[in-house]
Amino acid sequence: MQKIALIADSACDLPQEILQNYNIKLLPLRIIYKDTEFLDKINVTPEEIYKRLDTEIPTTSLPSMECIEDTLVSLEQDGFTHVIVITISSGLSGTFNSVRLMAENHPKLQSYIFDSKILGIAEGVIVLETAKLIAKGKTYEEIITIIPKIQETVSIHYTLETLEYLKRGGRIGRVAGSIAEMLNIKPIIGVSDEGVYYTHAKARGRKQSLNKLKEILNENLKNHKCNVWIIEGGAMEDAKKFLDSVKDFENIENLDLSTISPALGVHTGPGLIGLGIQRLS
Repeated sequence: MQKIALIADSACDLPQEILQNYNIKLLPLRIIYKDTEFLDKINVTPEEIYKRLDTEIPTTSLPSMECIEDTLVSLEQDGFTHVIVITISSGLSGTFNSVRLMAENHPKLQSYIFDSKILGIAEGVIVLETAKLIAKGKTYEEIITIIPKIQETVSIHYTLETLEYLKRGGRIGRVAGSIAEMLNIKPIIGVSDEGVYYTHAKARGRKQSLNKLKEILNENLKNHKCNVWIIEGGAMEDAKKFLDSVKDFENIENLDLSTISPALGVHTGPGLIGLGIQRLS
């Protein structure tokens, strides 16, 4: 009889309650300062990260090899026969490759390591839908054929209050970032099919950038009923206002808020507003 475990990394942005309810094992990304290190979502909050950004921008790293190994060993000891691991895009983190290599050392566990090619709550949707399939008693073989189809239904876009932290973290060129800041240009950033960031659109100022997000939402709602998450990083009041402005859009099945993890917030700084969308059949 199959006993299937599910593992995700902390970039999936699922609430702790959901992780516990579905027994989803979490691999925390790491946030590294010169004199200390934190485990994403375990012993640090986004607010604590934002407060420290003016004095030091930390680096982020994939879950430790020890954490990955301990999790897999624990699953073997608990009698699991199969494990499904869903990770942040391999184009944005080395997590996928590290887990894949570590899983090869555990032949007793039949493993499926899935590169979500996305992050945030969009990755979380894939994790949650997989958890529901396990809970329904679907077989491992059935589930691993469905996961890529779930991935095709999700997307994520966001805009930032400032590009300063992307510049300082080396995520965009300093010259391009400085020019955009001078002109008050706010890019709408998405994740491509290859799992890397790209500029979906550009807007002049905060108000226009939020209007661009609404356009993206409307494009999705034209042809699909959708579950929608308003994503925020250090911008809860703006997120609530944005949610209120779209709550009556036709074809929204469910609407909720999602806060990005501390590790993701390192690269964006406070002021992020975004959209996580799951297109329903």
